[in-house]
Amino acid sequence: MAPTSRAPRRVGMSQRFSRWDVKVSPYLYVSPFFISFAVFGLFPILFNVVVATHTWHRRLGQGDFVGLDNFAWVLRQPEFWTSLQNTFSIFVISTVPQLVLALVIAAVLDQNLRTRTFWRMGVLVPFVVMPVAVAMIFGQIFGRFGLVTPLLQDLGLFTDLSSPFFQDRLLSHVAISSMIVFRFTGYNALILLAAMQAVPRELYEAATIDGGGRLRQFFAVTLPNIRATMIFVVLTMTIGGLQIFDEARMYDGAGTAGGRGGASDQWLTTVLYLFNLGFGDWQDRLGQAAAVAWLFAIVIVFFTLLNLFLTQRIASKEGRPTRVSRATTKALVAERRAAAAASERAAREAGVATVLGTASPTGHPDALVRTPEGSRR
Repeated sequence: MAPTSRAPRRVGMSQRFSRWDVKVSPYLYVSPFFISFAVFGLFPILFNVVVATHTWHRRLGQGDFVGLDNFAWVLRQPEFWTSLQNTFSIFVISTVPQLVLALVIAAVLDQNLRTRTFWRMGVLVPFVVMPVAVAMIFGQIFGRFGLVTPLLQDLGLFTDLSSPFFQDRLLSHVAISSMIVFRFTGYNALILLAAMQAVPRELYEAATIDGGGRLRQFFAVTLPNIRATMIFVVLTMTIGGLQIFDEARMYDGAGTAGGRGGASDQWLTTVLYLFNLGFGDWQDRLGQAAAVAWLFAIVIVFFTLLNLFLTQRIASKEGRPTRVSRATTKALVAERRAAAAASERAAREAGVATVLGTASPTGHPDALVRTPEGSRR
C-alpha cells in the first residue's frame, strides 16, 4: 500500500517542476543580458545624474550639491559651442560620402563576382582595425611630411601653411572624416548588401525584359526595396557619427601636447571636450563633464528623431501612389475607348478578324462573312 500511495505524489511533483521549467527557463536564459545591462549600462546612467548635480573630484570624490549649476557653467563656455560646431561639421562631411560609397560597394558585391566571399570579407577589414592605429596612420599621411601635404603644395595649394591639415579647421575636418569613411564604409556596405540580397530576383528579371539597364534597375528596383534598411543605416550613422572621439583624440598624437583637439580647437569634438574636462587639464571638473554628457545626449536624441522623421517623410513621399482626379480619369478612359474604336474600325475595313467579326470580301465593314454552314467566321 505504501508504494501505491507515493506514486501519485511523485508524478505531481514532476509535473510541477515541468511547469516551473516552462515558465522560469526563458527568463533565466535572457537574464545575463539584463543583469549586465543593469550593471554596466543602467547604473552608470543613473549615477551620472548624481555626478552632474554635485561638485565631484577625482581624488576627493563627491562634493557639495550644486543642482543645475554645472549645466549653466557648461553652456557659458565657448569651447562647448565650438565642439558642437566641429562635431556636426565632421559628421556631415563623413556621413554623406560614407552612405554613397556603401551603396555603390553593396551594389557591386551583389553582382555575380568570382570569389565573392573574399571581396565581402575584404571590405570588413578596415572595420576590425583598431581606431588608434587608423588615426595614427592617417595623421602621418596628412602630416607635414606625409603624402598629401607635399603633393598639394607642389600644386601651389596651401603654400602659406606648413601643416594645412593641422592648422586649417576645414581641412582637419576632412582628414578626420576620411578616417571615419575608411573604417565604417565596409560595415555599412555589408548591411546594405544583406538587404539587397533579400530583394526578389523576379523584379530584376521583369525590369530586364522591360528594357531597364543596371543603373535604372538600381534606382527603380533596388533602392525602393531597401528603404527600411537605409533608414536603419542612416540612424546608426547619425548616432555613431556624433560620438566622434578616437579619431580626434589620436589625430595629432596623445602625448603631453597632443590629443586636445588642436592648438585653436580646430577639431575639438564634444566627446573630446568632455574627456578634457574630466581627465585633461581640469582634472577636478567631473561634475561639469557629466553635465556635458547629458546635454550632448539630448542633442543626439533630438537629431536622431529629426533624422528619423525626415527619412520617413521622404520614404512615404516616394512610395505614395500618384493621385489622379476623377475628371482626368474619365478623360483617359474616353480617350482609350475612342482609340480602341478607331482601331476596331480600321481592322474591319482591312478585313482583319476582330472581336465583332470580319469584313466581307466586298469591303463593306458591317457585312460579316458567314461560313457555308451559316456560322460566323
